[in-house]
Amino acid sequence: CGGNKQSPINVDTAQTIFSPDLRPIQLSGYSLPASKQLKMKNNGHTVVLELPEPLALTGGYAQQYRAVQLHLHWGSMSGPGSEHTVNGRRFAAEIHVVHYNTKYDNFTEAMVHPDGLAVLGAFLEVGPRENPYYHEILQHLPEIHEVGDETLVDGFNIAGLLPANLKLYFHYNGSLTTPPCYQTVKWTIFNQTMLISHHQMSVLVRSLRTDDNKFLQNNYRPVQNLHGRRVLASFQTTLSSVKHSPG
Repeated sequence: CGGNKQSPINVDTAQTIFSPDLRPIQLSGYSLPASKQLKMKNNGHTVVLELPEPLALTGGYAQQYRAVQLHLHWGSMSGPGSEHTVNGRRFAAEIHVVHYNTKYDNFTEAMVHPDGLAVLGAFLEVGPRENPYYHEILQHLPEIHEVGDETLVDGFNIAGLLPANLKLYFHYNGSLTTPPCYQTVKWTIFNQTMLISHHQMSVLVRSLRTDDNKFLQNNYRPVQNLHGRRVLASFQTTLSSVKHSPG
């Protein structure tokens, strides 16, 4: 996992470049009926929710990308665990929604091409109340306690896991954050955080176990060197750039 375009990174808002060309991200097919069952798995590194065909990115990127899965990175009860940081600050957790360029046949083929992958990232923080969208995932974590365990989740509006405002984000070229760390990801990191309750955060950090029967915690990769890469922002940044969700 060497290379000079690795992820995650620290977003230094004073160094980001405002780009008026960055259009709002547009999601298509993200609202799934409850009858659509989604497979969720503990793969020993994180919880992965497989996403079905209609989910796609139809705006904000030059090409169309189809969603394949989402997963989370988190810390422990004693510390935060987002992968990306902003001005050196680490958030409680981070969600990644992984997409591949539809000009390729599938994710495996796409992931080796420079324009192959697009990942949407959002930060999670602890807030005053339960988040109903995250509840759809977190309520099932006790069912996938052990590595390799799988369960089924009823379809719901996946867009609810991401900020309401899809206009404000940082964008840079990077990599997958787990091996093989291919440097083929166009990253979008939203500027608005998602709030989940204290109870929900404790469920996230204390439900899954690793191969050696320890809690699966602190599953984030350290920040990588930028090596001169430019980080773009879809908005004029100030130092207090990451906004809390309204309410």
